[in-house]
Amino acid sequence: MAQPPNQPPQPGGFGAPQDQPQAPQPPQAPQGGFGAPQMPPQPPQGPPAQPPQPGYGYPQQPPPQAGPYGQPQQAGPYGQPQQPGPYAQPGQPGPYAQPQQPGPYAQPGPYGQQPGYGYPQPPQFPGAPGAPGTPPGGRNPFKGRPALVVGAAVAALLVIGGTVFAVTNGDDDGGKKPVAGPSDDGKATSSGAPVNPGDGSGDGGEDTEDFNADRKAGEAKVLWYKEAPDAPASGADAPGMWITSKTAVKAAYKEVVAYNVGDGKPTWDTIALPQKICAVTPQKTADDKVVVAYMSGTSDRAKCNQLQQIDLATGAQGWKGVVADGALFDSAISIELSLAGNTLMVGRSQSGTAYDVRTGKKLYDKQKYGDSCFPTAFAGGTRLIEVASCDATEANEHDEIQELDPATGKARWTQKFDKGWSVAKTYSVDPLVVYSTNEDKNTWNIATFKPDGSYRSQVGFDEDFAPECDSGFLQRNLTGCTGTASDANTLYLPTESSSGPNEIVAIDLSTGKEKWRVKSPTDEAMLPVKVEGGNLVAYVEPSYDAAGRVVGIPTAGSAHTPTTLMQLPQSTAEIEDSFYSRDLAWVDGRLYLSSTRLTGNDETKEKLMLAYGK
Repeated sequence: MAQPPNQPPQPGGFGAPQDQPQAPQPPQAPQGGFGAPQMPPQPPQGPPAQPPQPGYGYPQQPPPQAGPYGQPQQAGPYGQPQQPGPYAQPGQPGPYAQPQQPGPYAQPGPYGQQPGYGYPQPPQFPGAPGAPGTPPGGRNPFKGRPALVVGAAVAALLVIGGTVFAVTNGDDDGGKKPVAGPSDDGKATSSGAPVNPGDGSGDGGEDTEDFNADRKAGEAKVLWYKEAPDAPASGADAPGMWITSKTAVKAAYKEVVAYNVGDGKPTWDTIALPQKICAVTPQKTADDKVVVAYMSGTSDRAKCNQLQQIDLATGAQGWKGVVADGALFDSAISIELSLAGNTLMVGRSQSGTAYDVRTGKKLYDKQKYGDSCFPTAFAGGTRLIEVASCDATEANEHDEIQELDPATGKARWTQKFDKGWSVAKTYSVDPLVVYSTNEDKNTWNIATFKPDGSYRSQVGFDEDFAPECDSGFLQRNLTGCTGTASDANTLYLPTESSSGPNEIVAIDLSTGKEKWRVKSPTDEAMLPVKVEGGNLVAYVEPSYDAAGRVVGIPTAGSAHTPTTLMQLPQSTAEIEDSFYSRDLAWVDGRLYLSSTRLTGNDETKEKLMLAYGK
């Protein structure tokens, strides 16, 4: 059965957050073997026959009791109290409380136990008050924009065995020299049509479209645009978009292309890879390096195991690597790539291997540890986050989340999740904001954590949120959501809206409560993009007869009225609205919009990327 429309991908594994940070786990020595054999992943399960009740909806809480230090203690996570340890404060039972002993890796750390996570409600019968329905999809049913919905049914993957895999350091072929260097200031041309339209290879084309010809007063200029490369009729992925101070780089099918941010002229020769690109690092290093992975061939047995480092500034192709196979049922069919500092983490379904992104040298393996805990996903950025699924016994199966030292792989802290809860996404890694789901209870949780791994807060009110999340099947892509933003103390999420305007809600990360909310200035949905200069920058969707826009929303004070930062031109509204799925970036006052999935339709002039400015 298919997942309900507009649902975020629901990964395998189990658990909802426990209240206590765990003692750091020592890194596991690399195993001589490849871990336990894996079972094949299960397909997503369908929605429940009966609509569930909202997950949080202002739960009734029992009276607090004082902990060992005389501090009032809230109810335990999802109503399951913990036995107090040396530093722990016992939680209070919730509506479904069953006393629970700490698991073998749930010993409290030096920070003690933290308040719990709220009380999911049991499913209601159809038609019961407050039972949410399943919202319909977006205007384009293939846009791939799943929403976060209260009471969503969750698909679970079976826990499968761990592995070791390695990369080989290939010869540096030196890359290709730039054919047209970036301008000194990266400024756009002052007038005229968008430059160098073409098929994405940087050499232009016969069919040109002047999107600026009928530009109205107040509309932004299309600085440049690129047509998509030829793709199979079945379509092709176009993952990854990286913006530097001078260059916009895009991966598409079998190519990596680069353009000057101001005028769209090619910055360096197109990198043509032997096979289709299957994974990229969403992040780039401080010196503008990325890694892409491509398939080993075209047969059914081909694997996503070929690694290539790329310098975004010059197009130079650095070290190459091959991800080796592991144990039975653990081939490199699908991988995820993450960067944290100079550490590249290559993640598999139940394991990971870290490399020095500068040289390709292997640093360490992340394999099975403890009582059958297998690393299942990683998130990079300013921190390196790992999620592990633990299934020693059915009674003790759960998820754990760790922060790793990127240089050594040593766990700085471990936080255990309750049985039945699965970590699905990180809306932010710094501060750490985790979205988890519970299939049995048909509910979700958004929890935030302090730098030491202790619990900070949870979103404690009933709402249908709708960030745009990918739908990875074999892998948990922890950072695969757009339409979310955060700063040190606030999380910004868009609400769901099947028709008409939605809202952006600012959520206090210290309390989990709403700070304020603002309605979209048009009849279309509005998505958070980033926090910049005291403003929340948001993208307002286009409609069939109106272009999108970029707005700024003051984050402080009492007035949060959106102000238009950039009104996109009507000439590209149809293109805006036509992307199968998309990536967008707001950098230095320019908007970059690109497709992340090519349709392969030869009858249309499919666009790969557009850049807007003033």
